[in-house]
Amino acid sequence: MVRNHSKQSASHETHDGEAGDTFIEDPRYKQCNKEALICLGLGMLNVIWWFAWGYGLGGDSPSNYTYVLGFPLWFFMSSIVGALLFSVLAVIMVKKTFKNMPLGKLDDHQVKEMQEEMEQ
Repeated sequence: MVRNHSKQSASHETHDGEAGDTFIEDPRYKQCNKEALICLGLGMLNVIWWFAWGYGLGGDSPSNYTYVLGFPLWFFMSSIVGALLFSVLAVIMVKKTFKNMPLGKLDDHQVKEMQEEMEQ
């Protein structure tokens, strides 16, 4: 069976399957990828912080520990200070890098507006 792959019979399809329209990448994808990578980075830093304080200082004899508010320094820094620090960093990250975006379908005008906004 031979198929005709000529340019006349080919058409581009949009998300809705409408023939004749060219595909325009949704600008929200780029922003969502950026936000996901930033979250992943912050999560990795949190694990590194916790691991470094927890295992870096926690391997000594309890008689040699330094205590803060009744907690060993390694626990205080890894679990209490780390939780507070990374909670504050998450709030700052959301306020500075995340963008409010509509979740529904976008028309061509909205796509162009968002592309211009994302480039700034």
